[in-house]
Amino acid sequence: MAERPRPLVETLDREMAVSRLIEAPRDLVYAAWTDPAQAGLWWGPNGFTTTIREMNVRPGGLWIFTMHGPDGRDYPNRICYRELDPPRRIAYDHGSGVAGEPGQFQAVAAFEEVGAGTRVTLRAVFPTAEERDLAVREFNAVEGGNQTLARLEAHVALRMEPDPFVITRVFDAPRDLIFKAWSEEERLAHWWGPRGFALEVAYLDFRDGGGFHYGMKAPEGFSMWGRIQYREIVPPSRIVTVLHFSDEQGGITRHPMSATWPLRTLNVLTLAEQGGKTLLTLESVPFQATEKERATFREGHASMVNGYTGTFDMLDQYLSRI
Repeated sequence: MAERPRPLVETLDREMAVSRLIEAPRDLVYAAWTDPAQAGLWWGPNGFTTTIREMNVRPGGLWIFTMHGPDGRDYPNRICYRELDPPRRIAYDHGSGVAGEPGQFQAVAAFEEVGAGTRVTLRAVFPTAEERDLAVREFNAVEGGNQTLARLEAHVALRMEPDPFVITRVFDAPRDLIFKAWSEEERLAHWWGPRGFALEVAYLDFRDGGGFHYGMKAPEGFSMWGRIQYREIVPPSRIVTVLHFSDEQGGITRHPMSATWPLRTLNVLTLAEQGGKTLLTLESVPFQATEKERATFREGHASMVNGYTGTFDMLDQYLSRI
């Protein structure tokens, strides 16, 4: 087992560290950090996108990229790799590439095998304690680091599944309206759930880290409950969630009709403008699941198509009325 990087006493006052246990093999997680085809898909806090100009992963090599914030601002970045120990460790110098700009630090990303998973620890050492404090206070660097590792976890989960569930639908409605239909309680009540079911909302907190706890009441009177955790929201184009069946108190429960259905699924909803219409794509995979749960999920693709098609039909009808 690889030894975790230990902070030096003389740098403790100017260090920042974030860590996350990811349920994926270390080689797969390490590859996501070093493959330019993957790194730009998850790097950065929620709402950010990344354009890579150069990525030469070797000692002395450069990774030059621009992060695009949800506010439209661009953030240039320049990384010089100091040391590589695949798949255990990456050490690098980070800067903006612009003289006088903040964001200069040395960093180590460590990848430790924990059972079948990988603990990723990212530690940054700033030139001074004041610069570390500025990054934490002004740029929300700790939360940004945690969000970045959460996006890495979601990216790796999607790549782990050889046969993800994917369904698409074109709606004759603007993207902003469809996004509101997924995010506002009064709109969800018109279409969410199977046909004939009434929506009961325990709470809806539509924000990164928020949740949606709901029941779907059948005409016969019984209810099924579900709970969603919102992991990343990028209006009006992307919603990433973790979904599980629930009870009225909000606990995690098994699928009412399948004891081996995954306890959790990761779902990525994207909305793309298409000639005045909107292309909706929903991708779903088991999350933190056993191999048996993954097999059950794959076997259930056909029934999922039927279920989502009926739900999207109801959304289509709602959109046509308004």
